[in-house]
Amino acid sequence: MSLEELFRRDLAVVNVGLASFAEAIRETGGRAVHLDWRPPAEGDRELGMALAHLLEDPRVGEANAEAFERFLDAHPVLVGVGTAGEVIPGMGERTILHAGPPIAWADMCGPMRGAVIGAALFEGWAAGREEAEDLAERGEIRFDANHHHGAVGPMAGIISPSMPVWIVEDRVNSTRTYSNLNEGLGRVLRFGANDESVIARLHWMADVLAPILGAALEVGGEIPIKPLVAQALHMGDECHNRNVAASSLLFRRLAPAMLRTGHRPEEVAAAIDFIVGNDHFFLNISMASAKAMADGAHGVPGSSLVTAMARNGVEFGIRLSGTADEWFTAPAPVIDGLYFPGFGPDDANRDLGDSAIAETVGLGGFAMAAAPAIVQFVGGTAQDAIAYTREMRDVTMGPNPAFTIPALSFNGTPSGIDALRVLDSGTAPVINTGIAHREAGVGQVGAGVTRAPLECFRKAVRSLSEGMQRATAAAG
Repeated sequence: MSLEELFRRDLAVVNVGLASFAEAIRETGGRAVHLDWRPPAEGDRELGMALAHLLEDPRVGEANAEAFERFLDAHPVLVGVGTAGEVIPGMGERTILHAGPPIAWADMCGPMRGAVIGAALFEGWAAGREEAEDLAERGEIRFDANHHHGAVGPMAGIISPSMPVWIVEDRVNSTRTYSNLNEGLGRVLRFGANDESVIARLHWMADVLAPILGAALEVGGEIPIKPLVAQALHMGDECHNRNVAASSLLFRRLAPAMLRTGHRPEEVAAAIDFIVGNDHFFLNISMASAKAMADGAHGVPGSSLVTAMARNGVEFGIRLSGTADEWFTAPAPVIDGLYFPGFGPDDANRDLGDSAIAETVGLGGFAMAAAPAIVQFVGGTAQDAIAYTREMRDVTMGPNPAFTIPALSFNGTPSGIDALRVLDSGTAPVINTGIAHREAGVGQVGAGVTRAPLECFRKAVRSLSEGMQRATAAAG
């Protein structure tokens, strides 16, 4: 066929590269489809070769199959409520756990600093804010990441020794995980508020609410979480930013048992009112359960399965199953979202909290197709919610048959983030999240959608590659 004959035909062009090339063809009446293709490893030749070797390495494939199977088999059960210093391994008398990868007091963002001060006041370590701040600056408080102790917490994620925590146990992989109790909305510790009302609420939660909840679980029995999450997904939740159905389902299990605990009626009534008024009450249980599922898959040598994504308001960090407890970090992203009246991007803190553990296991942003109403909170359209879920299939190891989505013909949520697929495709995991004000105590100022930084995955894949090379050398 001659060139002249070719150009006489009605051509359909597939464009790879700059999108503007396809637009130019369409503007002249032609047909063009733009292929959103990016070179693997963002064009880094050395990292691209390492990625290729890992993708072809049968040891990695076997490790991922094992890790993903352990993840799918996990069976998290809500077993009780305890005091953090008594049940969380490794907590000392002056220990405060926080969200995200490890961070020093001097580097903490405003909301986290405010929450630390509030925790010190709650514990009675200091009589005022300045004294609490002095304790932190003098190094008299030990800080560590929640994830190092099997724990998770939303936003600042602060857990101090006297705080009550949920206890979740994975009956298959024999792991225990923990999360603090959700305080509700408004001026709360997780956003850095630390005034008298915040401290008083924390004491009420420790002295009244937690004992009632613990007794209710003893009376009514333990609560398997995966069936509850599965039902909530069918009712419009995604179990990160939307927990209305899950909180209601949990309340149905807890309320009758709470009434039979023998606690004073007025205290039980106050506890019931608190739960009813908090649509995010289930969030912390969802997080602890997700942590249990992820931890069950952690520690498989050679696996590229992501077992944690967390943010401390300064850095975003991930961990892989096959790289032990090493963190791979990058600057925490700015969130693109909707702001409450009177607030805007200049007020926002960078991404914050352990709650991305939901996305790590295929909930939250990965399950947005189950919760189209979430877009009224985080922005976008119902079609966008479905698109996010479908897009995440490109970076995950497979669907989770336990968590199905009606709008997608009851297919399972895309689960098991594979760092290799993320880097190969250039598609970053999506996260829907709340937006904290950058100053302590102001609270939530909006909600939106963000992405895990690809730099985290570049570092993780490079480390995994080096580890596999060392293993090959040791074996040879």
